Amino acid sequence: MDEKITSFKPTLSLFDATMIVAGSMIGSGIFIVSADITRNIGSAGWLIAVWLITGFMTLTAALSYGELSAMFPKAGGQYVYLKESYNPLVGFLYGWSFFAVIQTGTIAAVGVAFSKFAAYLIPALSEDNKIIQVQTGTDACNAPVFFSISAAQIVAILLIMLLTYTNTKGVKGGKWIQNIFTSAKLLSLFGLILAGLLAFNPAIWHANWANAWHATKTSLLDVCNSSAGFSVATITGTALLGGIAASMVGSVFSSDAWNNVTFIAGEIKNPKKNIGLSLFLGTLIVTVLYVSANLVYLAVLPMDSIAHADKDRVAVAASNAIMGNIGTYVIAVMIMISTFGCNNGLILAGARVYNTMAKDGLFFKQAATLNKNAVPGFALWIQCLVAALLCLSGKYGDLLDMISFVVVMFYALTIAGIFILRKKMPDAERPYKAFGYPILPAIYIVMAISFCILLIAFKPAFTWPGLIIVLIGIPIYYIAVRNKKVNG
Repeated sequence: MDEKITSFKPTLSLFDATMIVAGSMIGSGIFIVSADITRNIGSAGWLIAVWLITGFMTLTAALSYGELSAMFPKAGGQYVYLKESYNPLVGFLYGWSFFAVIQTGTIAAVGVAFSKFAAYLIPALSEDNKIIQVQTGTDACNAPVFFSISAAQIVAILLIMLLTYTNTKGVKGGKWIQNIFTSAKLLSLFGLILAGLLAFNPAIWHANWANAWHATKTSLLDVCNSSAGFSVATITGTALLGGIAASMVGSVFSSDAWNNVTFIAGEIKNPKKNIGLSLFLGTLIVTVLYVSANLVYLAVLPMDSIAHADKDRVAVAASNAIMGNIGTYVIAVMIMISTFGCNNGLILAGARVYNTMAKDGLFFKQAATLNKNAVPGFALWIQCLVAALLCLSGKYGDLLDMISFVVVMFYALTIAGIFILRKKMPDAERPYKAFGYPILPAIYIVMAISFCILLIAFKPAFTWPGLIIVLIGIPIYYIAVRNKKVNG
């Protein structure tokens, strides 16, 4: 029987926390999403601009979160900040969305990405290897629709289970996995960038930058026939703004999860100082690497090859151009390392949010307890279950697209909470204050709201389903509050 342990042990250093920030951010996105960005915005200048805008927003948010993490240096992170700034309902809606899709959906997507690239080394693990396949109907183009379970999905679930089990054994094991794999992927990503600079192709570079700010959108000529070809249209004005917002869905996903370190504040040494510093260092390192990686893509691949890379695997195409066929296998191993470490950080951090919610009586009661290794074992396993179901659904990618709007909306609400708390708790201890306050936090809020409004206008499919997921949390919250009162 588990020994009764009621509090987390602060065992993570500044280096450990920084590795969690960087490791949670770098998954599969940087190797893939530049293809979709290029199809939406169509030029070298705008491709780099999208990554720079996202990087600026991420760094600004991280610097702002430093004040909140110093004020509330305990497990739960963003859930706690929203609860303290607004009310328990707002905090719960974030926690519910986090459990329903933000964290669990990301874990599923990163797990399947691991499997897809593992298939380069072991073809039997491919998503094309269907273990179960049942036709469930037809789509708008009259093509058959199947419910299927692939080898890639099974491998993803096994990976998630393995990392969950490892993390139930204590934070030290998860810490070492995180440090080793994050260090390896940072070094390998840096190696790819260096190799790309050595393979720099002046003709391709100059051709890509010849019309650097001529924005275009690429669309299928026939949505029911992918081989029919593409149309390319120039976009300006509000359509350009819509293209930037649509492009940022990919870059925001690739840069998300930086706040995971705030969820494990109770396990970090000197959290009032080290959380804010790790947020800054981790996001800065990743932002520099992301922009550099895209400059490498532009140095070795024509714009058309970036936009239409096979299955959007831009990094594979770039590695092939840099190193030949061996590059395909090098990048496959690199992405496997990246996604393995990323999922470990996501799994480690996510369960701490459910633990804090359970202590507030707003989640499964068992999630409030820690096991003999001082980690929330039940919370880890229920997170694993939902992530596994999302793997099987085959809809994790759609869910992540839908929730991008909600993620940024909650970030804006959280940073607005800094202004609220300055009024609400003027005398509270603030060991660290938001850098550039009030200008930089205000700029972030304006940019985030603009992003959300543009998505509502130009990509409604990305917004309304995400809002519905959030709103489902309202009746669940009141049921939980009622049950809490009944049970005393």
